[in-house]
Amino acid sequence: MSAARNALRAGGFAPLAGTYALNELGDSFGVVALAVLVLDRTDSALATTALFLLGKFLPALLAPALTAGLDRRPVSRSLPALYVVEALAFAGLAVLAGAFWLPAVLVLAFLDGLLAITARGLSRGAVAAALAPADALRDGNAVINVIFAATSVGGPVLAGVLVHTWSAATALWVDAASFLAAALVLLAAARRLPVPEPGPREHWLARVRDGLRYVRSHPTAGRLILGEAVAIIFFTITVPIEVVYAEQSLGTTSLGFGVLLSSWGVGILLGSVIFARAKERSTAALVLASTAAVGLGYAGMAVAPTLAVACLGSIVGGTGNGIQWVAVMTALQESVGDDYQARAAGLLESMAAAVPGVGFVIGGVLTSVVDARVAYGVAAAGVAVVVAAWARRPLVPAAVVAGEPAA
Repeated sequence: MSAARNALRAGGFAPLAGTYALNELGDSFGVVALAVLVLDRTDSALATTALFLLGKFLPALLAPALTAGLDRRPVSRSLPALYVVEALAFAGLAVLAGAFWLPAVLVLAFLDGLLAITARGLSRGAVAAALAPADALRDGNAVINVIFAATSVGGPVLAGVLVHTWSAATALWVDAASFLAAALVLLAAARRLPVPEPGPREHWLARVRDGLRYVRSHPTAGRLILGEAVAIIFFTITVPIEVVYAEQSLGTTSLGFGVLLSSWGVGILLGSVIFARAKERSTAALVLASTAAVGLGYAGMAVAPTLAVACLGSIVGGTGNGIQWVAVMTALQESVGDDYQARAAGLLESMAAAVPGVGFVIGGVLTSVVDARVAYGVAAAGVAVVVAAWARRPLVPAAVVAGEPAA
């Protein structure tokens, strides 16, 4: 609570955190409602795969360019505009739920994915700009992490209830309303939001190249983003095969599968609380410890003889998961210069959206060829390699001062 109060006193943080939560909640609604809609109307696994590729993977490749083109503009105008267009996209998807046409659904899903990733990058840059002067970046990120944990658990459940009780169209209309509400909140708080420092006029493509050059040359940013991309591949190996692991490896029922998934969620909530309270720990130490905890959780699940032991491993892994992403984002924000905050955060968000598909494929192949326990073991080993690579030298070198690359 003290961390929340400290962050909320920083000018502009409260509306940014609130609209970030609406963005995450809307994303959860969209994923559930669109997946159900497309599968019901097409009865095709290829169609749902296309929805993933067009809604998540392709936007992740293009979002850094859009972020670079907008990060010099005041967020009081750019973010509300993005949210209004997202609201229109979901309104269009709600209409298409009654007059279904797959190509149009895929196009609008792509548009939403592009805008959602861009909005998250711009929001993260604005949050850093709002909190840094008050020395409240860690506190603010702790608040956002708790919000993310809550929306990641509650969002899909709420969406499922809406779709089951009413329809996918209803969930999509609610989603459209949430993005419109986010735009109105930011417009009402426009005077409190941070304004970017004026800089030389540059073509957006030049800004993309400059941002990539900066990240590659920075002693922290490049290692964090590349390492996190590899880590997420191994984190997501288990996602598509969790049900196989529960039923075939542990021999449990659908209820046991639900308990296993819930135990990971419990860990995420614990991790978010631990991060909020670990104010005296260095960010680099939190990155290493939390990443190792995810790997340790997977290792325990790989050898767990019973559901109870697997749930303990799941809680350990989920706790690491609840700290890891926010610790990496905080380390990036603490080390990157003000002018590159949105571009660096946007690149990290894009990588996080793009690479899970690789992990899904690896997990599916390993489980098909060998079994689910081997997939969990590979995930644990891969995470251990990332931890070892990050630990070889200081993750945030002392030479990084005021966010500028070391000479």
